[in-house]
Amino acid sequence: MNAKLQMSASAIVMGMAGITLSFFPQEFANHFDIAAANIVILQLLGALYFSFAVLNWTAKGNLTGGIYSRPVANGNLIHFGIGGLTLLKFASRNISLPYIWIATVIYLTFAIFFGFVLFTNPVIKK
Repeated sequence: MNAKLQMSASAIVMGMAGITLSFFPQEFANHFDIAAANIVILQLLGALYFSFAVLNWTAKGNLTGGIYSRPVANGNLIHFGIGGLTLLKFASRNISLPYIWIATVIYLTFAIFFGFVLFTNPVIKK
């Protein structure tokens, strides 16, 4: 996957999560049986996802990899890497929740792709 496509895909995924959590936290909480006291936390999480989506969308045109756009690639790798491992740990203890496994696969896939981008040099097209 090239870096521009990867940045766009991650921006779209995180943007959808951010908009959902920012504008529909009560519905999300009701669907997943989350206590009403956590609505503010869900909205803050939505703001985080949306801000990451905007970062990735605006950086998708930049040369990314190696030393280029390193803070963006590093932030994404850390987010998706830690998030993926956290989801994997949770999913392994709750094997009957398919949506957690889907989120785990998405997170770990993005972690692998951002790790590849961070530790390899970009291909410059002429």
